[in-house]
Amino acid sequence: MIYTLVADGSSDAVLIPILTWSLKQHNVSPVEAQWADFGRIPRQLSAEDRIRVVLDLYPCDVLFIHRDAEAQPPQLRRTEIAQSMAGSAVRHIPVVPVRMTEAWLLASETAIRSAAGNPNGNIALTLPNTRNLENLADPKRVLHTALATASGLNVRRRAKLAVHERVHLIPNYINDYSCLNALPAFRALQNDIRDLIEDNRNS
Repeated sequence: MIYTLVADGSSDAVLIPILTWSLKQHNVSPVEAQWADFGRIPRQLSAEDRIRVVLDLYPCDVLFIHRDAEAQPPQLRRTEIAQSMAGSAVRHIPVVPVRMTEAWLLASETAIRSAAGNPNGNIALTLPNTRNLENLADPKRVLHTALATASGLNVRRRAKLAVHERVHLIPNYINDYSCLNALPAFRALQNDIRDLIEDNRNS
């Protein structure tokens, strides 16, 4: 299966390992991922035209469309995504974390410590319970703080730590995302993937 992830910015490329893992949980193999930076598609185009441009540039079997819910109800984002796909024959799956993608990366303390370059560190990170990740007002700030703390560097050296780059390393240290099933938004994504796979097998 070839899939394309459409996202608003480069930071959301960290979703690719999560999506690939999710597909493989349903025995989809091989899986080939493509990332389309939606932010590079001209914004003056309508939502439907932007999707058409993406599909021309990145033809695929399934299109994953990411939108952070932020302060809006997740269902509103899902409806907006469905409207943008009106008339397209390509199957799509919405990816709508309740706040931001970074919330899903807060679930693994081990991965955060490894991405920070200090896997054996023991400084307390005071990470939130996994079940509470979708309630965080600013998960990006929490994640960046955790990475800086986990590095074990002093204040001066922390200021020079490339935190944004370290965020992209976190998925390299996670082999199992099943703990995220405690989150409604993640379960919704898994249910959508399951339904799509079952539809494909029955067609």
